Amino acid sequence: MRDSAPIDRRNALQALAALAGAALLPATAAPAPVLERPIPATGERIPAIGMGTWLTFDVAPGADRDARLAVLREFFAGGGTLLDSSPMYGYAEAALGELVPKARPARVFNATKVWTPTRFLGVRQMEESFAHWGVRRFDLMQVHNMLDWETHLATLKEWKAAGRIRYLGITTSHGRRHDALEAAMKRERFDFVQFSYSFADRDAEKRLLPLAQDRGAAVIVNRPFDGGGLFGAVKGKPLPGWARDIDCANWAQVFLKFVVSHPAVTCAIPATTSPAHMREDTGALQGRLPDAALRRRMAADFDRL
Repeated sequence: MRDSAPIDRRNALQALAALAGAALLPATAAPAPVLERPIPATGERIPAIGMGTWLTFDVAPGADRDARLAVLREFFAGGGTLLDSSPMYGYAEAALGELVPKARPARVFNATKVWTPTRFLGVRQMEESFAHWGVRRFDLMQVHNMLDWETHLATLKEWKAAGRIRYLGITTSHGRRHDALEAAMKRERFDFVQFSYSFADRDAEKRLLPLAQDRGAAVIVNRPFDGGGLFGAVKGKPLPGWARDIDCANWAQVFLKFVVSHPAVTCAIPATTSPAHMREDTGALQGRLPDAALRRRMAADFDRL
């Protein structure tokens, strides 16, 4: 066994001085935790702000697609993980397959959809999605806009049992087909349901959101900005005083915190082509949320705009 070198007085004093100096340095702040919500089916938690790709990522290879890499990097840096796409969105799945590996995220929750009639075409389309994304398993596969949903649900159950997908779901959008979605949710158990909900479209509060809670379904909210219409409604208007109470620095965060503060909502999926706007969106993953009383006030204030 080798002997350690002796420490003389000078070395000892230098070591003590170094320790004292280190104690005076400011501690490195730990990263602030992001807002997460549990998936009722398993208890797995995911960040409450995800990212949609309709229109925004429908870009062919080239400079426009390359520019979307900055959006993805902002999304992941802000704490987001859930990416939602569909074969309906043109180049979007292929764009994600190319750009996500370049963004090098620590974690991704990949969600896409099947959007075609018949089992044969559905299987073929989903296989193409695997190839576009470059993945062997999807975290979530959804039946897009309820198209031939009974047929596809049988396939999704088989693929979930085989481990090809982790969760299965069903979607609608633009406030459409709520009655049909409600009936489907009462008939079948879905891990996820997806529909529109925002200040401008609160119809889901009547039946779909309470039903999702009762049925143990996670809720993804699309169109949380009402297709951008909410920004037009508040253009030139200052943030209300209560925005400070929920740590909102901009209107995007107000709109998103209203949505994700509903107890039935798991994740909202805004879409953008702007890295700066994505930074605003993921900022809603930080800070306080409105309680039930403030939610009512927020809705009433928006109705008066």
